[in-house]
Amino acid sequence: MKIGSMKFGSMKISGVKICSVKKMLASLLVVVFASVGLAAGAEAKTFLSIATGGVAGVYYPLGGGLAQVITNHVPDVEVTAESSNASAANINLIAGHEVTMALVQNDVAFRAAKGEKPFQEPVKNLRMIASLYPEHVQCISIKSGNIKTISDIKGKRVSVGAPGSGTADSVGTILSVAGVKYSDFNADFLDFANTAERIQDGQLDAGFVLAGYPTAAVMALAAQKEIDLVAFEDDLLDNLVKAYPFFIKDVIPAGTYSGVDHDTATPAVIAVLVCDSELPEELVYNITKAIFENLAELAPVHDKAKLVALDKALDGAAVEVHPGAAKYYTEKGLKIPTF
Repeated sequence: MKIGSMKFGSMKISGVKICSVKKMLASLLVVVFASVGLAAGAEAKTFLSIATGGVAGVYYPLGGGLAQVITNHVPDVEVTAESSNASAANINLIAGHEVTMALVQNDVAFRAAKGEKPFQEPVKNLRMIASLYPEHVQCISIKSGNIKTISDIKGKRVSVGAPGSGTADSVGTILSVAGVKYSDFNADFLDFANTAERIQDGQLDAGFVLAGYPTAAVMALAAQKEIDLVAFEDDLLDNLVKAYPFFIKDVIPAGTYSGVDHDTATPAVIAVLVCDSELPEELVYNITKAIFENLAELAPVHDKAKLVALDKALDGAAVEVHPGAAKYYTEKGLKIPTF
């Protein structure tokens, strides 16, 4: 008797013994259930995002490096870095729960937490994970101009940063603590490139730049003109940090720029990694641990990534530290700042 390829007499179905059919069906069921299990596992993965900055800046590659390190070392978590408009825009994304983490300047984070301009109200869900690297306030002068301290800019022609920029905002804060008014000197509001150009052309005596050193515009200027960096007095730095905790005291080393052969004491703000307070404590603990226990993987993405270090992780903290990050730092013996 034949029905298709089946021969009941030999008990074969297309060359497969009937006794093996049950084993085959069982194997198929195992594969099906395994596939279902894999799908369920995929659904359980946590997807996070880091808002960074423009693709030509530091935030974007650094954010990409952080995303990769976290993805590599936190189980069932996948992180992507997103290009954005940097600090203020990133904090607004956090406020709206549109991203889970972001890179921002700590002075902008401070104002966001307080509800100060440019923010309309306090951003209550903003929390800090880690300080990453400093961005320095650099006061560049002409060496022959005899500007040795910040008070010496009185009566001079000085650029204080582009209108509405972080530089202009920070310089205004510094000058208020120093007791110097805009009316005390001839102020011009210019970006980095135009500041360097005007100093080179002799149209300015000094100019402020807020950026990680060495700054390309200042390097180019130093190659054409004899410049100096103006040191900030100890009392001014102490008063500044006391009044505005987002500033730190730092030094630009001798030799950073051609012709500047002395260390220069200066304030700096900090690029920080922040997050939404709604992220679970255990998740942020694991993220913080992944970053600081795998710094060798992060370092190659950008020169500034080499500055990320555990002993600097709370420098310039200006907003509340997320409990998950605080737990990790406490284990490592760091003191958690309070606000």
